[in-house]
Amino acid sequence: MSQQEPPEREEPEIPEKPEGLRSREVTEGPEKAPHRAMFRAMGFDDDDLASPMVGVANPAADITPCNVHLDDVADAAIDGIDDSGGMPIEFGTVTISDAISMGTEGMKASLISREVIADSVELVAFGERMDALVTVAGCDKNLPGMMMASIRTDLPSVFLYGGSIMPGEHEGREVTVQNVFEGVGAVASGDMSEEELVELEHDACPGAGSCGGMFTANTMASISEALGMAPLGSASPPAEDPSRYDEAERAGQLVLECVREDRTPSDILSKESFENAIAVQVALGGSTNAVLHLLALAAEAGIDLSIEEFDRISKRTPKIAQLQPGGTRVMNDLHEVGGVPVVIRRLLEGGYMHGDALTVTGRTLAEEIEHLESTGHLPADDDIDAEFLAPVGDPFHEEGAIKILTGNLAPDGAVLKVTGEDKWFHEGPARVFEDEETAMEYVQEGHIESGDVIIIRNEGPQGGPGMREMLGVTAAVVGAGHEDDVAMLTDGRFSGATRGPMIGHAAPEAYVGGPIGALEDGDTVTIDIEARSIEVDLTDDELAARLDDREEPEPNYTSGVLAKYGQSFGSAANGAVTNPGAKR
Repeated sequence: MSQQEPPEREEPEIPEKPEGLRSREVTEGPEKAPHRAMFRAMGFDDDDLASPMVGVANPAADITPCNVHLDDVADAAIDGIDDSGGMPIEFGTVTISDAISMGTEGMKASLISREVIADSVELVAFGERMDALVTVAGCDKNLPGMMMASIRTDLPSVFLYGGSIMPGEHEGREVTVQNVFEGVGAVASGDMSEEELVELEHDACPGAGSCGGMFTANTMASISEALGMAPLGSASPPAEDPSRYDEAERAGQLVLECVREDRTPSDILSKESFENAIAVQVALGGSTNAVLHLLALAAEAGIDLSIEEFDRISKRTPKIAQLQPGGTRVMNDLHEVGGVPVVIRRLLEGGYMHGDALTVTGRTLAEEIEHLESTGHLPADDDIDAEFLAPVGDPFHEEGAIKILTGNLAPDGAVLKVTGEDKWFHEGPARVFEDEETAMEYVQEGHIESGDVIIIRNEGPQGGPGMREMLGVTAAVVGAGHEDDVAMLTDGRFSGATRGPMIGHAAPEAYVGGPIGALEDGDTVTIDIEARSIEVDLTDDELAARLDDREEPEPNYTSGVLAKYGQSFGSAANGAVTNPGAKR
């Protein structure tokens, strides 16, 4: 009996990956068989290996409601990538919950997390030879960190926001976490009982998503549209709304189009893009943190942007939205009338933005507005009835919300968001504190008096390090009934939820010899918003003499991540970046 010959094995047809894709370095040729074997262990097949490799950077975590749902958002983006012929590869990175770390030493980690996110996403994209990125973001520092990574890698990228939380309901009114922070001050002043505060705490945050007002996360999400790094209309859908997942799937589809067209951040971003972003920030009454982050993004992109330009653009741009903390409405209210494109359209029609700036879709900003109108995704302006949005011809304020103050206390600038009277003038005695904790104790113990100028120093990018946000202190001041008659100045930062005359980012910071370090209790400080000035009643010689007599400060940390990044931070006036190639 003759032995039967085994059937001839057919060689599989392996699809070939298009030329020009960086991932060919790990998928093409016989010498890459070990690399492909690793991918096959994760379930990828020949079609996947022949497709563009798209990284999905996902900072999902149970640390914060801003990020708790991001696995689902990322999954929708992955579906969009897969359906459009891409090879989605999800990977994680860190997040810090600003609201939970607020008022603690842990808040020093917040700004550092922006840098860690940018560094880690850049590293993975570089190390794994990815072709494109969808960067997902929830809590405040996620957003600039992810956009910084896209700029550094200059890979085809789409930015994807996770969406904001819905407002809570308390005693028949809408509330957010801002009300809880201010409730702490109200308890300290006797205007609210501890029992009432506990009830408010239970009602303020009903589910997943980033803080709902025009705080830092929603400001940066809105700005991502104006910059052109995210599709128009993608910022406003709430975290738990089905349309949020439609936006995620669309981002996955769009990134493959960017790969095919070789459309990268360097093609999209320009000086005009950043001027557009500032116009949207100041028209919405957005967070002061956006000043820091836009300066950082511009530095990463190699685009010359100075802090003075925020004031120039704010002076010529009307404030046309009344959203928290300067108003009562939240992001979902804006979403229900058409989202950020409604604001962009009004600013474009008023001549306040550059309509020819490119967006991630390949269309210009003006073309994208027309596209949304023609497809029924943007209602006609005449059909929008929203008392919290004003026409540019009859704005809430003639100037935008962001003011850059200079003077002998902040030669390189300090940042204020106006949430009340924009011609405010204040003169009063300095109450000087070397850190946030002692200032908070002063406020909570009821020592604060009308006219005070609270000075919190040694909280800058290097001195803190990490430039803590201080919503706890500012909210306690407001909650104690001093929204308009007490001012604050710091070389640290404030939350996007901060309201009142709170001036941050004072540069140079105290740690590097800035004049804020020379102040003493009782010095007379004058703040003139209309004149854009912040001064102490001391001569240059007196300031210099005090600084000469001042002891050289010791770093707060000498090892670990805080020491490492503290040594690397640049000035807040330039975005507090750590990337040596982006420092100026």
